Amino acid sequence: MITIDTSGIIALLDPADPAHERVVASLRQQQRPYLVPAATLGEIGYFLEVRYGHRVMERFLDDLASGTFELDCGEGDEPRVRTLVGRYADLPLGLVDAAVIACAERSGGLVLTLDQRDFSVVAREVPLTLVPALP
Repeated sequence: MITIDTSGIIALLDPADPAHERVVASLRQQQRPYLVPAATLGEIGYFLEVRYGHRVMERFLDDLASGTFELDCGEGDEPRVRTLVGRYADLPLGLVDAAVIACAERSGGLVLTLDQRDFSVVAREVPLTLVPALP
């Protein structure tokens, strides 16, 4: 299982993104399900609509509906999210990234993200494996 951050979804859905091929290759090496934390949906929707328009947003929703991605609602993660947000307030980590981390912790520790700045800091203290690695 792998938990996908907003940056991973954006790169995956944009073939022109410089990280697109690395993200695709990384997902091909992982077994499903590909987890998308529910807390990321607003952020993903915003970036897809603003950058790429309604058609790309619909493609993402089709992928959710077809089971390409599994929506993880994070029931019970609020205490862990709160702890992470407080612990890493100086980054600031924020709600979405903390929800991704909490989901990954419950699901094997793999996180597909291009946000090396924040996630690499947390990965020093939390057992996370960041995918894809920098080129």
